[in-house]
Amino acid sequence: MSQVTVASLQMISTPDWKANLLEAARLIAEAADRGAKVMLLPEYFCIMGMGDRAKLAIQEPYGEGPIQDFLAQQARQHEVYIIAGTLPIESDQQDRVYNSTLVFDPDGQCMGRYDKIHLFCFNNGRESYNEANTLVAGKTPVVVDLAGLKVGLSVCYDLRFPELYRAMGKLDLIVVPAAFTYTTGKAHWELLLRARAVENQCYVLACGQGGQHENGRRTFGHSMLIDPWGEVLACEKEGAAVVCGVLDTDKIDQVRTSLPALTHRVM
Repeated sequence: MSQVTVASLQMISTPDWKANLLEAARLIAEAADRGAKVMLLPEYFCIMGMGDRAKLAIQEPYGEGPIQDFLAQQARQHEVYIIAGTLPIESDQQDRVYNSTLVFDPDGQCMGRYDKIHLFCFNNGRESYNEANTLVAGKTPVVVDLAGLKVGLSVCYDLRFPELYRAMGKLDLIVVPAAFTYTTGKAHWELLLRARAVENQCYVLACGQGGQHENGRRTFGHSMLIDPWGEVLACEKEGAAVVCGVLDTDKIDQVRTSLPALTHRVM
């Protein structure tokens, strides 16, 4: 199958994880109605708490828990692949969790897990973030095969590290669930996403948290699908939304044939 409809499910998640799952279910159903077979939820789709430690209260052991049960059920119900942005998965370190992307197939089986490798740290005197206070960094790049596609998994701050994607080999699709701040997103989000698409000659599907949250944080949104030539095929600036588009592997072949940059690598 050379064409696959993919969807980015932009959210404005709240401190109420149950309400967030209901909103995710609504967006999944809408995307399924629009023909999407591969769906991407944003980073922390299940919670944007009033403080960094809020995520610890809903952490789950890998392989069980109400959030993972919900994702499996939704994938089965709609017969789709769900790339579940991130959720807090237990670690062996007290008061710290993994920020994990889980991938569910149409049978509801978890077929992949990626733990965010690069932990965000930012302080401009007005905003301050340090994910290492509550997160354990992952160590291993992950590529999954789904719907006939090689998909490279990454999360938010990973986007700034091109060597991560090159370590994955040739890809059809890079996914980037995120909760980019408005400040950094306005400056760098689209720029970095398009660069990753161009240099890897593949599609990029990015899914952001998109708006003003109850905890006072403002996220940038601008969930989008980008083709291997760096063109933005679909984008939603803010608000809860489904961003749909078609991934065409013939387009990947065309770009790589006309400009065989990946075969010209020296370093």
